[in-house]
Amino acid sequence: MKELDPSTFESSELMEETFRFWFADNEHIRTPFPSYIRDELKQRAIAKFYDWANGLHDKAKDEVNDELIGEKFEEIIFETASSMVLTEDERLTILYPFLPRMGDKIYEDAQNEVGLSEVVDRMMFKEKDHSYFKIKLKKEEDQQVWETEFALPV
Repeated sequence: MKELDPSTFESSELMEETFRFWFADNEHIRTPFPSYIRDELKQRAIAKFYDWANGLHDKAKDEVNDELIGEKFEEIIFETASSMVLTEDERLTILYPFLPRMGDKIYEDAQNEVGLSEVVDRMMFKEKDHSYFKIKLKKEEDQQVWETEFALPV
């Protein structure tokens, strides 16, 4: 598989395309990676990917496909980035890139667009064997603070 060989155009193109996608905002998907880690993240993720690829047996190399390679590379990028950021909030953004972020505006009743609030705090917590995400919001209308929480996927 050419994508597993660091000297090929296919390998370089796959990586650059992945970085371009995740380092830019794309419609409803926002980049979870702060700009201050991006250059070093690229270097570390590429090195870890090739370490992984070099550890594959020949038979496994023949069986991997583009989709598996892309998923593994993204997994490495996210795992690497989560240890590089400075704050817990940045780590949460990397771990859960599609969840609301600090400063996001959310309606208490989205269907009727009532109760516009801003995310002012968020955290992850565990209760028994389950992980939860708690968001604290402040209503714009009267500054009242309210919270919501939901279970995170395993």
